[in-house]
Amino acid sequence: MYSEIINKIKEFDNIIIARHIGVDPDALCSQFALRDSILLTYPEKHVLAVGTGSQKFLSFGKLDKYEKLENALLIVCDTPDRKRIDGANPDDFKYSIKIDHHPFVEKVCDLEFIDDKKTSVSEIIMDMLEKTELKCNNNIAELLYMGLASDSNRFLFNSCTSETFSIVSRYLEKYPFDLSNAYQKLYLRPLNEVRLEGYISLNMVVTVNNLGYVLITDEIINKFGVDSASAGNMVNNFNFIKEVLVWATITEDVKNNQYRVSIRSRGPEIQKIAEAHNGGGHKYASGVKTKTKEEALEVMKDLDLLLQEYNKNKEESA
Repeated sequence: MYSEIINKIKEFDNIIIARHIGVDPDALCSQFALRDSILLTYPEKHVLAVGTGSQKFLSFGKLDKYEKLENALLIVCDTPDRKRIDGANPDDFKYSIKIDHHPFVEKVCDLEFIDDKKTSVSEIIMDMLEKTELKCNNNIAELLYMGLASDSNRFLFNSCTSETFSIVSRYLEKYPFDLSNAYQKLYLRPLNEVRLEGYISLNMVVTVNNLGYVLITDEIINKFGVDSASAGNMVNNFNFIKEVLVWATITEDVKNNQYRVSIRSRGPEIQKIAEAHNGGGHKYASGVKTKTKEEALEVMKDLDLLLQEYNKNKEESA
C-alpha cells in the first residue's frame, strides 16, 4: 500500500497533513516528519502540517496556518475516527489518506493504511521512508525516533518487537542524530510541571480495586501555570505504582468546554470502556472526552468495576 500512498502524493501539488486533537509526541512528530520528507523529496509541492499545538512541544517544530487549498490531498496521521481530526475535514479535499496504528474504528478517508501492531505512526513512517523514494535526513529521523520512543514509553510496551529495534538501529546508523538532545526535547520540563506532578501524586484517589485517578480542574491548571494538554499528558508519568493497575487523569478544558480523560493500564484492557463513553484508543492506553465532570467520574466507576472483575478472575485462576 505504500506505493499507492506515494502515487497519490506525487499526484497532488497541494497537501495538508493533520492528526488528532489533544496533540501528543507521536501525532506531532509523524506529522512533521512526513511533511518535511515530502518537501525534501518534492520541493515544488505545497505541504502544510496543521492543527492546534501545545507549549510543551514547541521544540519539535512549527505548525503551519491552515489554508483552504484547491485540488488538495489530505493525509491524517494517528487518528482512528473522524471526530478526533484536528484542523481539517476530509470532505473538503479531493482525496484523503489515513495512516494509523490504532485499532479500526471507522472509515474516515478514501485510502486507509492501518497497522495496529506497530508501536506508533512514527514507526510506520520510518518503514515507509525505508521502502519508498521518500527522503530522510537527521532532523526527520530524530522526529520519528521521538514519536516512537514516546508512544512506546521508551520501549517499555509489548508493542515493541525485534523489528522495532532493528529499524531504530538502522536509522541510528544511517542518520546519527543526538539521542540526548532528542530525549531532552521529549522530557525536559519546567519546574511548574514538576510541581503539578507532585500535586497529582498527593491527590490521586486510589480505590480498593487498584484504580488511581485525579481531577485536575481549571483552577489547578492556572495555579501551576500549565495548559490542559500538558496536564493531561502527565498520565504517562505514573506507570509503576505498585497499588495501581489502571490510572487516569481527568483534566478540565475550559477553552473547549469539556473534560479530557486520559487512561492507562498495566493489566485489564481498557479500550472498550473508553469506546462505551464515545472515546477510544489502544488496549492499554485510551482516552475519552466528556461534557461534564459527572460523566468523567462515571468513566472512573466503570473502570473500577472492570478492575473488580479483573482482580476476581485473577484470584480464581491463581
